[in-house]
Amino acid sequence: MSDGDADTDDGDDESVLSVRNLRSGYGETEVLRGVSFDVGEGEVVALVGRNGVGKTTTLRTITGAIAPRGGEVRHRGRSIGGLGPTETAKLGIGLVPEERRVFPGLTVEENLQAGATGGATGDALERSVEEVLSTFENLADRRDNRGADLSGGEQQMLAVGRALTAGADLLLLDEPTEGLAPLVVDRVVEAVRAINDDGVTVLLVEQNVAVALELADRVVVMDDGEVAHGAPAAELREDSAVLDRHLGVTLD
Repeated sequence: MSDGDADTDDGDDESVLSVRNLRSGYGETEVLRGVSFDVGEGEVVALVGRNGVGKTTTLRTITGAIAPRGGEVRHRGRSIGGLGPTETAKLGIGLVPEERRVFPGLTVEENLQAGATGGATGDALERSVEEVLSTFENLADRRDNRGADLSGGEQQMLAVGRALTAGADLLLLDEPTEGLAPLVVDRVVEAVRAINDDGVTVLLVEQNVAVALELADRVVVMDDGEVAHGAPAAELREDSAVLDRHLGVTLD
């Protein structure tokens, strides 16, 4: 299923991430049925679509939490389809999952230190933690607070920071604004934009289409386990017919 604008060529080794004809699923259920798209250096790319079309499955397959059943995932030209989550994290691919999943009994600083999976240690880890805290001022003020004592927005920032402490230069964000108040959503948007300005490439799954269009350079619309359409975010802001057709969303 495609409107003809999705990127489905043979891939680009200059891309940070190249996904080609990716198939994946759970048990006997095939969720992804030939997904293809690229994420270029320094881009923010948003995956949007109705619930259940395969957005989260796409992220989980990229990181190796789910083994692909077909197709290919390439990171900076290297095929990573057979690697697990620990190995992809070491390559600089950081996943911030739905519901954040911070360690509730650890302090903010300890959560950040725990993010350094196979990465920095000692002084290098301390510098990495301090760099993250300098990016998220709210977290710096609460560095000794436990994860369970943080607000939902602060937990989201902590989850992002933990991925950055691990050295991620490709950040996969799964529904980062879900369940957050509008003011907190604005703060998350500002934080993601600042991280991207610092050189981190972002692949974003976002149910809030307005947020996705605000943050993203390009948007990939998924429908029924396939890429239905791909276009610059600015194009979709001007003509939202594709969003109406595949998501039932009409922009004001």
